[in-house]
Amino acid sequence: MRRQAATSGTAPAGSGRSLRLDPLSLPVRFDAHDPRADGYTRQIELHRERVVLRRAVRGMQMAINVRVSDFIGVALRGNDEAQTLVLVHRDPSLSVPLLVSTDGDELAEAWAIWSELFALPQLDEGAREPTARRRRANAIRARRPKFLMRRRTAMTRELSVHHGEREIIARN
Repeated sequence: MRRQAATSGTAPAGSGRSLRLDPLSLPVRFDAHDPRADGYTRQIELHRERVVLRRAVRGMQMAINVRVSDFIGVALRGNDEAQTLVLVHRDPSLSVPLLVSTDGDELAEAWAIWSELFALPQLDEGAREPTARRRRANAIRARRPKFLMRRRTAMTRELSVHHGEREIIARN
């Protein structure tokens, strides 16, 4: 498998300089800015079906493997000077920069290519609303049917015991 150095040895991705990843030559490995990591950089491996993020925090090495289907979409972020094309995740620390440029035509073309490549929607960051909260799985719910969960349990009561009486048994 061939690896590609995305920044060509210049500046790490996300440092304000130009970043151009070729979507047709995946997998690619590059460095990106990470404010929480040691040395403020993280290493990203981008494949067609997964993304691997490697970083060290307080000396502890970690590698996070995320499926591409877990990402929300591809979004365009930034101001008028330089805009960034980003692979957006629900957790902002897992979002991945794909392209930094000032050329609007180049950004629009790359936005469509990356979106089609990963089969993810093109997101408009300005109109984005927060996602709905996910429902958690309940352990008890899997054990009992829902209508039994609503039922009240019967009160235990003392049964009457008859002492010293004769039993009547019916025989056929």
